Amino acid sequence: MNDGDVSRQIQQMVRFIRQEAEEKANEISVSAEEEFNIEKLQLVEAEKKKIRLDYEKKEKQADVRKRIDYSMQLNASRIKVLQAQDDIVNAMKDQAAKDLLNVSRDEYAYKQLLKDLIVQCLLRLKEPSVLLRCREEDLGLVQSVLDDAKEEYAGKAKVHAPEVAVDTTIFLPPPPKSSDQHGLHCSGGVVLASRDGKIVCENTLDARLDVAFRMKLPVIRRSLFSQVAA
Repeated sequence: MNDGDVSRQIQQMVRFIRQEAEEKANEISVSAEEEFNIEKLQLVEAEKKKIRLDYEKKEKQADVRKRIDYSMQLNASRIKVLQAQDDIVNAMKDQAAKDLLNVSRDEYAYKQLLKDLIVQCLLRLKEPSVLLRCREEDLGLVQSVLDDAKEEYAGKAKVHAPEVAVDTTIFLPPPPKSSDQHGLHCSGGVVLASRDGKIVCENTLDARLDVAFRMKLPVIRRSLFSQVAA
């Protein structure tokens, strides 16, 4: 092999090496570009996920705000209903208190009422001996109807007339006064108890008024809620 042949072989080898090097360089370039694209895609996906999470969070916040607003509106409606109920009940109680005052001022009607209240208590207690308390200003009226009340009870219960001791040392509170609305008071009536104090029957006008209103309240509530719904 002469020098020319050797030179050509060397040149061919150099070209082959250069071509191989270029191909390798191209492969590296493509691989780097793919890695860059993958990283870019991951960043885009991460950004999309962040946007989606932010949107879901805002949706939840908006839903919570809607629920709070609805709850506040509902509570406001309930407060209006309760206030209307209180206004009606207070007005009815004021009128009833005036009616009770008028009854207690009519001596004949009040005497009959006291007798009926005593008979009711005796029928509930069914005791042979009881203690009776009343307002101090009602003491004379109570004593004047007591015998008739005992006889009426005995006839209804088919028993002997009971022994009723009227307490003249401790009295029920006095009538209500406009100047003292919050103090202890009693519009009238009686309280009877067994001698051992274990059984008590309160038959005051105020207690009967409270019972009457407790029975009326569900009707008042239904009426008010139907008005609000309409």
